[in-house]
Amino acid sequence: MGLFERQFFWNLYVYTEVLMDKKYLVRLTDEERAICEATIKMGTGKSEKLRRAIVLLKADVDGPAWHDTKISEAVGCRRQTVENVRQAFVLEGFEGALVRKKRAMPPTPKMLDGMAEAKLIAMRLGKPPAGFGHWTLRLLADQMVELQIVDSISPETVRQTLKKTA
Repeated sequence: MGLFERQFFWNLYVYTEVLMDKKYLVRLTDEERAICEATIKMGTGKSEKLRRAIVLLKADVDGPAWHDTKISEAVGCRRQTVENVRQAFVLEGFEGALVRKKRAMPPTPKMLDGMAEAKLIAMRLGKPPAGFGHWTLRLLADQMVELQIVDSISPETVRQTLKKTA
């Protein structure tokens, strides 16, 4: 997106952004600009939404029209983030650029379904095996594998499941 030029300044090379036409230009309507300003003024909500509102306002061609590098320094994010917000505005619209879209699927599938969670809770509430005074997370995990409820499970997954249902 941005082209950088290497300039020699004293004993340092300084990289400066060379102005060139952006592929994704932000042109906010008066209503969208008002929403961004209201979001910033309220100062409540997710910091990511505030950051995106500031980026949209500063990148507005009809407004300040700052360069990506200047916006990223002012907002405290990477230049790529500014470019991504610009691209989201053009491709997905104002709402898509302002609010981050939720994942359709989690990055890793759940280890335990409802039936396996129910069996884990029932096991936890029952008596521990002979020779043990109480259930430990590792003992519960080993018992779930032994009973072939799951192929493998970590004590941390057992802890999170029990914490979630407690």
